[in-house]
Amino acid sequence: MRKFPIYILAVAIVCLASCEEKKETPKVIYDTKPEKVTAKADSSQIKIADLPIHMEGTKYLIHAIGDVRIYDGNTKTYGTSKTNSVSYAISNYNRFELTGYFENLKFQHIDSTALKPLTDKKIQMQTVTFLNTISDKTKKQILVYSLVDMDTNKDGKLDANDIKCLYISEFNGKHFHKLSEDYQELIDWNIVEAQNRLYYRTIEDINKNGAFDKDDLVHYYYVELLSPDWKTEKYDPIGNNGA
Repeated sequence: MRKFPIYILAVAIVCLASCEEKKETPKVIYDTKPEKVTAKADSSQIKIADLPIHMEGTKYLIHAIGDVRIYDGNTKTYGTSKTNSVSYAISNYNRFELTGYFENLKFQHIDSTALKPLTDKKIQMQTVTFLNTISDKTKKQILVYSLVDMDTNKDGKLDANDIKCLYISEFNGKHFHKLSEDYQELIDWNIVEAQNRLYYRTIEDINKNGAFDKDDLVHYYYVELLSPDWKTEKYDPIGNNGA
């Protein structure tokens, strides 16, 4: 019977520890000074490129660039079957889309050996989508990106715990620029081919509590894909009741 209070105390400690582990880090930590992400040396990481992919109807190869973590004992010997279950893939390719977690792309014209990087900024890409139906219809070839470009939670790295944003570029990587506003989380996007428009939604943390919840504000935008500058236009489907 004397051991019972000790058992209760142990259970309470375990439950408390479990609750602390489940506590989520806010996606945004507000500060007067923006956080600059600096590369930290990591001896277990190596920078690699996936094998190039070619999307149907285009004249460029795309090379995804990123880091792979390899620990001692998990080495790969080329020319043999020894891989020790280490994956050297940083992206997945599904015809008109790249997915994964990678930090840059390099573009190579199919008639050239030169490779040109998409950007010199520190980012983490999650999806890269070729608007093939717009290309088939208008001959304008466009890539749309969902990525992270700021360390919004101030943990010293760019990852899925930071705010996701929306970018666009020509298929060769030129005119790469941001569509969504800083500190607005991308919800989703789609293409309306009848209008040649890209529509997207974001959410803004208007109560500045570091999380996105029911008290925050959803914004609606569209972009004219055939316009030369891809200027974003805001619209209000909730409040606009015009005929």
